[in-house]
Amino acid sequence: MHGTVIRAPFDVRFEEVERPQIDEPTDAIVRLTATCVCGSDLWTYRGINAIDPPVHMGHEYVGIVEGVGSAVRTVAPGQFVIGSFFASDNTCEICLAGYQTGCVHRAPVRGAQAEYLRVPLADGTLVATPEVPDDEIVPDLLTASDVLGTGWFGASAAEAGPGKTVVVVGDGAVGLLAVLASAQLGAERIIVMSRHEQRQKLAVEFGATDIVSERGDDGVAAVKELTRGLGAHSVIEAVGTQESMTQAIDSTRPGDHVGFVGVAHGVEIPGDQLFYKLVHLHGGPAPVRRFLPELITRITNREINPGKVFDLELPLSEVAQGYAAMDERRAIKTLLRP
Repeated sequence: MHGTVIRAPFDVRFEEVERPQIDEPTDAIVRLTATCVCGSDLWTYRGINAIDPPVHMGHEYVGIVEGVGSAVRTVAPGQFVIGSFFASDNTCEICLAGYQTGCVHRAPVRGAQAEYLRVPLADGTLVATPEVPDDEIVPDLLTASDVLGTGWFGASAAEAGPGKTVVVVGDGAVGLLAVLASAQLGAERIIVMSRHEQRQKLAVEFGATDIVSERGDDGVAAVKELTRGLGAHSVIEAVGTQESMTQAIDSTRPGDHVGFVGVAHGVEIPGDQLFYKLVHLHGGPAPVRRFLPELITRITNREINPGKVFDLELPLSEVAQGYAAMDERRAIKTLLRP
Protein backbone atom coordinates (compact mmCIF):
# COMPACT_ATOMS: atom_id res chain seq x y z
CA MET A 1 0.00 0.00 0.00
CA HIS A 2 1.00 3.66 0.09
CA GLY A 3 1.45 5.85 3.14
CA THR A 4 2.94 9.14 4.31
CA VAL A 5 6.44 9.32 5.71
CA ILE A 6 8.70 12.18 6.72
CA ARG A 7 12.39 11.62 6.04
CA ALA A 8 13.73 15.07 6.99
CA PRO A 9 12.29 18.49 7.89
CA PHE A 10 9.84 19.58 5.17
CA ASP A 11 10.44 16.32 3.27
CA VAL A 12 7.03 14.60 3.12
CA ARG A 13 6.68 11.63 0.84
CA PHE A 14 3.76 9.45 -0.20
CA GLU A 15 5.43 6.17 -0.91
CA GLU A 16 5.03 2.44 -0.85
CA VAL A 17 5.05 1.06 2.68
CA GLU A 18 4.29 -2.29 4.23
CA ARG A 19 0.58 -3.00 4.53
CA PRO A 20 -0.36 -3.55 8.19
CA GLN A 21 -1.35 -6.99 9.41
CA ILE A 22 -3.01 -8.25 12.56
CA ASP A 23 -0.16 -8.75 15.03
CA GLU A 24 -2.15 -9.31 18.21
CA PRO A 25 -5.57 -10.90 18.79
CA THR A 26 -6.83 -7.52 20.02
CA ASP A 27 -5.95 -5.71 16.74
CA ALA A 28 -8.20 -4.45 13.98
CA ILE A 29 -7.29 -3.45 10.43
CA VAL A 30 -9.17 -0.41 9.12
CA ARG A 31 -9.44 0.62 5.47
CA LEU A 32 -9.29 4.38 5.79
CA THR A 33 -11.92 6.46 4.03
CA ALA A 34 -10.61 9.80 5.32
CA THR A 35 -7.66 11.11 7.28
CA CYS A 36 -6.03 14.52 7.70
CA VAL A 37 -3.04 16.58 8.75
CA CYS A 38 -2.97 17.65 12.40
CA GLY A 39 -1.45 20.89 13.66
CA SER A 40 0.72 18.75 15.95
CA ASP A 41 2.15 17.02 12.86
CA LEU A 42 3.78 20.32 12.00
CA TRP A 43 6.18 20.00 14.94
CA THR A 44 7.71 16.99 13.15
CA TYR A 45 7.36 18.54 9.70
CA ARG A 46 9.39 21.55 10.83
CA GLY A 47 12.02 19.38 12.51
CA ILE A 48 11.18 20.60 16.01
CA ASN A 49 10.40 17.00 16.97
CA ALA A 50 13.31 14.66 16.34
CA ILE A 51 13.09 12.75 13.06
CA ASP A 52 14.46 9.22 12.89
CA PRO A 53 13.48 8.46 9.32
CA PRO A 54 11.23 7.23 8.05
CA VAL A 55 8.55 8.60 10.41
CA HIS A 56 5.14 7.23 9.49
CA MET A 57 2.67 10.07 9.90
CA GLY A 58 -0.97 10.49 10.80
CA HIS A 59 -3.12 9.77 13.84
CA GLU A 60 -6.64 10.92 12.88
CA TYR A 61 -8.76 8.38 11.08
CA VAL A 62 -12.14 6.96 10.14
CA GLY A 63 -12.89 4.00 7.94
CA ILE A 64 -14.29 0.53 7.40
CA VAL A 65 -13.11 -2.43 9.45
CA GLU A 66 -11.42 -4.92 7.13
CA GLY A 67 -10.42 -7.56 9.66
CA VAL A 68 -10.17 -8.19 13.39
CA GLY A 69 -8.13 -10.37 15.70
CA SER A 70 -9.60 -13.39 17.42
CA ALA A 71 -10.16 -11.50 20.72
CA VAL A 72 -12.06 -8.53 19.26
CA ARG A 73 -15.73 -8.45 20.23
CA THR A 74 -17.14 -4.92 19.88
CA VAL A 75 -16.39 -4.13 16.22
CA ALA A 76 -16.69 -6.30 13.15
CA PRO A 77 -15.70 -6.22 9.48
CA GLY A 78 -17.89 -3.89 7.44
CA GLN A 79 -18.54 -1.41 10.25
CA PHE A 80 -17.60 2.26 9.99
CA VAL A 81 -15.43 3.19 12.95
CA ILE A 82 -13.71 6.16 14.57
CA GLY A 83 -10.83 5.86 17.00
CA SER A 84 -8.50 7.90 19.16
CA PHE A 85 -4.84 8.72 18.55
CA PHE A 86 -3.97 6.57 21.59
CA ALA A 87 -5.19 3.01 21.83
CA SER A 88 -6.62 2.05 25.21
CA ASP A 89 -8.25 -1.01 26.75
CA ASN A 90 -11.11 1.15 28.15
CA THR A 91 -11.40 -1.23 31.10
CA CYS A 92 -8.55 -0.32 33.48
CA GLU A 93 -9.16 2.01 36.43
CA ILE A 94 -7.63 4.97 34.60
CA CYS A 95 -9.85 4.45 31.56
CA LEU A 96 -12.96 4.02 33.68
CA ALA A 97 -12.14 7.35 35.32
CA GLY A 98 -12.27 8.93 31.84
CA TYR A 99 -8.55 9.27 31.11
CA GLN A 100 -8.00 6.74 28.35
CA THR A 101 -4.84 8.49 27.14
CA GLY A 102 -3.34 7.48 30.49
CA CYS A 103 -4.44 3.84 30.10
CA VAL A 104 -2.05 1.38 31.73
CA HIS A 105 -1.86 -0.43 28.37
CA ARG A 106 -1.99 2.61 26.11
CA ALA A 107 -0.26 2.51 22.74
CA PRO A 108 0.12 5.27 20.16
CA VAL A 109 -1.79 4.92 16.91
CA ARG A 110 0.45 6.15 14.10
CA GLY A 111 0.62 5.87 10.33
CA ALA A 112 -2.96 6.94 9.62
CA GLN A 113 -2.11 9.09 6.60
CA ALA A 114 -2.26 5.92 4.54
CA GLU A 115 -4.66 3.51 2.91
CA TYR A 116 -4.86 1.01 5.78
CA LEU A 117 -4.20 1.21 9.51
CA ARG A 118 -3.61 -1.28 12.29
CA VAL A 119 -5.41 -0.26 15.47
CA PRO A 120 -4.27 -1.99 18.69
CA LEU A 121 -6.73 -2.69 21.51
CA ALA A 122 -9.58 -2.34 19.05
CA ASP A 123 -12.36 -3.09 21.53
CA GLY A 124 -11.35 -0.21 23.75
CA THR A 125 -10.24 2.21 21.04
CA LEU A 126 -12.73 2.04 18.18
CA VAL A 127 -16.35 3.16 18.25
CA ALA A 128 -18.66 2.07 15.45
CA THR A 129 -21.38 4.34 14.07
CA PRO A 130 -24.93 2.91 13.98
CA GLU A 131 -24.62 2.57 10.19
CA VAL A 132 -22.16 3.50 7.48
CA PRO A 133 -22.60 7.30 7.27
CA ASP A 134 -23.32 9.41 4.23
CA ASP A 135 -20.17 10.78 2.66
CA GLU A 136 -21.11 14.37 3.51
CA ILE A 137 -20.72 13.88 7.25
CA VAL A 138 -17.49 11.87 7.11
CA PRO A 139 -15.37 15.04 7.62
CA ASP A 140 -17.42 15.90 10.71
CA LEU A 141 -16.91 12.41 12.12
CA LEU A 142 -13.20 12.56 11.33
CA THR A 143 -12.79 15.58 13.61
CA ALA A 144 -14.03 13.45 16.52
CA SER A 145 -10.89 11.31 16.19
CA ASP A 146 -8.77 14.14 17.56
CA VAL A 147 -9.36 17.87 17.08
CA LEU A 148 -13.01 17.96 18.15
CA GLY A 149 -12.35 15.62 21.06
CA THR A 150 -9.29 17.64 22.01
CA GLY A 151 -11.17 20.94 21.85
CA TRP A 152 -13.96 19.36 23.89
CA PHE A 153 -11.50 18.17 26.52
CA GLY A 154 -9.94 21.64 26.64
CA ALA A 155 -13.34 23.17 27.31
CA SER A 156 -14.20 20.48 29.84
CA ALA A 157 -10.85 20.81 31.64
CA ALA A 158 -11.36 24.58 31.80
CA GLU A 159 -14.86 23.96 33.20
CA ALA A 160 -16.59 25.98 30.50
CA GLY A 161 -20.31 26.12 31.12
CA PRO A 162 -23.42 28.24 31.69
CA GLY A 163 -22.73 31.74 32.95
CA LYS A 164 -19.01 31.43 32.23
CA THR A 165 -16.73 33.66 30.17
CA VAL A 166 -14.29 31.56 28.13
CA VAL A 167 -11.06 32.63 26.43
CA VAL A 168 -9.56 30.44 23.72
CA VAL A 169 -5.84 30.99 23.07
CA GLY A 170 -5.11 29.67 19.57
CA ASP A 171 -7.12 29.79 16.35
CA GLY A 172 -6.04 26.51 14.77
CA ALA A 173 -8.49 23.65 14.34
CA VAL A 174 -8.31 22.66 18.03
CA GLY A 175 -8.86 26.23 19.20
CA LEU A 176 -11.78 26.73 16.82
CA LEU A 177 -13.40 23.51 17.96
CA ALA A 178 -12.80 24.50 21.58
CA VAL A 179 -14.96 27.52 20.74
CA LEU A 180 -17.65 25.19 19.38
CA ALA A 181 -17.36 22.95 22.45
CA SER A 182 -17.62 25.90 24.84
CA ALA A 183 -20.76 27.09 23.07
CA GLN A 184 -22.27 23.60 23.22
CA LEU A 185 -21.48 23.43 26.94
CA GLY A 186 -23.44 26.64 27.45
CA ALA A 187 -20.76 29.31 27.91
CA GLU A 188 -22.21 32.81 28.07
CA ARG A 189 -19.31 34.61 26.45
CA ILE A 190 -16.49 33.22 24.31
CA ILE A 191 -13.42 35.32 23.50
CA VAL A 192 -11.11 33.94 20.83
CA MET A 193 -7.59 35.26 20.38
CA SER A 194 -6.96 35.43 16.64
CA ARG A 195 -5.36 37.64 14.01
CA HIS A 196 -6.60 35.72 10.98
CA GLU A 197 -9.81 36.97 9.34
CA GLN A 198 -10.94 33.61 7.94
CA ARG A 199 -10.42 31.91 11.29
CA GLN A 200 -12.18 34.74 13.11
CA LYS A 201 -15.24 34.27 10.89
CA LEU A 202 -15.36 30.56 11.57
CA ALA A 203 -14.89 31.16 15.30
CA VAL A 204 -17.92 33.47 15.27
CA GLU A 205 -19.89 30.85 13.34
CA PHE A 206 -18.97 28.30 16.01
CA GLY A 207 -20.10 30.61 18.83
CA ALA A 208 -17.40 33.19 19.61
CA THR A 209 -18.76 36.50 20.88
CA ASP A 210 -15.54 38.55 20.93
CA ILE A 211 -12.25 38.65 19.03
CA VAL A 212 -8.94 39.75 20.56
CA SER A 213 -6.12 40.20 18.07
CA GLU A 214 -3.46 41.39 20.51
CA ARG A 215 -0.82 39.05 21.93
CA GLY A 216 1.23 38.87 25.12
CA ASP A 217 0.61 41.53 27.73
CA ASP A 218 -1.55 43.51 25.31
CA GLY A 219 -3.73 40.47 24.75
CA VAL A 220 -4.11 39.89 28.48
CA ALA A 221 -5.00 43.57 28.94
CA ALA A 222 -7.68 43.27 26.24
CA VAL A 223 -9.19 40.25 28.00
CA LYS A 224 -9.14 42.06 31.32
CA GLU A 225 -10.88 45.03 29.72
CA LEU A 226 -13.65 42.73 28.49
CA THR A 227 -14.04 41.09 31.91
CA ARG A 228 -14.20 44.06 34.28
CA GLY A 229 -10.51 43.67 35.08
CA LEU A 230 -10.95 40.17 36.50
CA GLY A 231 -10.04 37.75 33.71
CA ALA A 232 -12.03 34.82 32.35
CA HIS A 233 -13.57 31.95 34.27
CA SER A 234 -12.30 29.39 31.76
CA VAL A 235 -9.26 29.67 29.49
CA ILE A 236 -8.32 27.06 26.89
CA GLU A 237 -4.69 26.93 25.76
CA ALA A 238 -4.55 25.31 22.31
CA VAL A 239 -1.08 26.13 20.99
CA GLY A 240 1.66 24.67 23.20
CA THR A 241 4.23 27.48 23.40
CA GLN A 242 5.61 29.45 26.32
CA GLU A 243 3.85 32.58 25.13
CA SER A 244 0.47 30.91 24.75
CA MET A 245 0.62 29.24 28.16
CA THR A 246 1.68 32.45 29.90
CA GLN A 247 -1.08 34.34 28.14
CA ALA A 248 -3.62 31.70 29.16
CA ILE A 249 -2.64 31.75 32.84
CA ASP A 250 -2.52 35.55 32.96
CA SER A 251 -5.96 35.79 31.31
CA THR A 252 -7.62 33.62 33.98
CA ARG A 253 -9.30 35.16 36.99
CA PRO A 254 -7.98 34.00 40.38
CA GLY A 255 -9.54 30.75 41.49
CA ASP A 256 -10.62 29.65 38.02
CA HIS A 257 -9.50 27.22 35.38
CA VAL A 258 -7.05 26.74 32.51
CA GLY A 259 -7.50 23.74 30.23
CA PHE A 260 -4.32 23.14 28.24
CA VAL A 261 -4.37 20.88 25.20
CA GLY A 262 -1.64 22.36 22.98
CA VAL A 263 1.26 19.91 22.72
CA ALA A 264 3.81 21.66 24.94
CA HIS A 265 7.19 22.59 23.49
CA GLY A 266 9.59 24.48 25.75
CA VAL A 267 6.87 25.47 28.22
CA GLU A 268 7.99 26.22 31.77
CA ILE A 269 5.83 27.53 34.61
CA PRO A 270 7.81 29.02 37.50
CA GLY A 271 6.57 27.87 40.87
CA ASP A 272 6.12 31.38 42.22
CA GLN A 273 4.01 32.37 39.22
CA LEU A 274 1.79 29.34 39.65
CA PHE A 275 1.55 29.93 43.39
CA TYR A 276 0.38 33.53 43.15
CA LYS A 277 -1.89 33.19 40.11
CA LEU A 278 -4.36 31.03 42.07
CA VAL A 279 -5.52 29.15 38.98
CA HIS A 280 -6.39 25.52 38.37
CA LEU A 281 -4.36 23.86 35.58
CA HIS A 282 -5.69 20.72 33.95
CA GLY A 283 -4.93 19.22 30.56
CA GLY A 284 -2.67 17.04 28.49
CA PRO A 285 -3.33 14.60 25.65
CA ALA A 286 -7.09 14.55 25.30
CA PRO A 287 -8.91 11.36 26.32
CA VAL A 288 -10.85 11.46 23.06
CA ARG A 289 -12.34 8.00 23.70
CA ARG A 290 -14.27 9.44 26.66
CA PHE A 291 -16.16 11.82 24.39
CA LEU A 292 -16.55 9.73 21.22
CA PRO A 293 -20.05 8.30 21.83
CA GLU A 294 -21.50 11.73 22.66
CA LEU A 295 -19.71 13.46 19.79
CA ILE A 296 -20.83 10.83 17.28
CA THR A 297 -24.43 11.32 18.43
CA ARG A 298 -24.24 15.10 18.17
CA ILE A 299 -22.74 14.86 14.69
CA THR A 300 -25.12 12.25 13.31
CA ASN A 301 -28.06 14.22 14.74
CA ARG A 302 -26.64 17.27 12.89
CA GLU A 303 -26.42 19.30 16.08
CA ILE A 304 -22.86 20.36 15.22
CA ASN A 305 -20.83 20.68 12.01
CA PRO A 306 -17.20 20.53 13.14
CA GLY A 307 -15.99 19.46 9.69
CA LYS A 308 -16.05 23.12 8.66
CA VAL A 309 -12.50 23.36 10.02
CA PHE A 310 -11.39 21.52 6.87
CA ASP A 311 -10.81 24.30 4.36
CA LEU A 312 -8.58 22.27 2.04
CA GLU A 313 -9.32 18.82 0.64
CA LEU A 314 -6.74 16.84 -1.32
CA PRO A 315 -6.18 13.30 -2.54
CA LEU A 316 -4.01 11.43 -0.07
CA SER A 317 -1.31 11.21 -2.73
CA GLU A 318 -0.93 15.01 -2.53
CA VAL A 319 -0.37 15.00 1.23
CA ALA A 320 2.86 17.01 0.92
CA GLN A 321 0.84 19.95 -0.43
CA GLY A 322 -1.47 19.69 2.57
CA TYR A 323 1.44 19.96 4.98
CA ALA A 324 2.86 22.97 3.16
CA ALA A 325 -0.50 24.76 3.12
CA MET A 326 -0.93 24.35 6.87
CA ASP A 327 2.67 25.25 7.63
CA GLU A 328 2.25 28.48 5.66
CA ARG A 329 -1.18 29.14 7.27
CA ARG A 330 -2.88 28.99 3.89
CA ALA A 331 -5.16 26.32 5.34
CA ILE A 332 -6.63 25.70 8.77
CA LYS A 333 -6.75 21.93 8.32
CA THR A 334 -6.23 19.60 5.37
CA LEU A 335 -8.63 16.73 4.71
CA LEU A 336 -7.16 13.75 2.84
CA ARG A 337 -9.04 11.01 1.05
CA PRO A 338 -7.36 7.85 -0.30
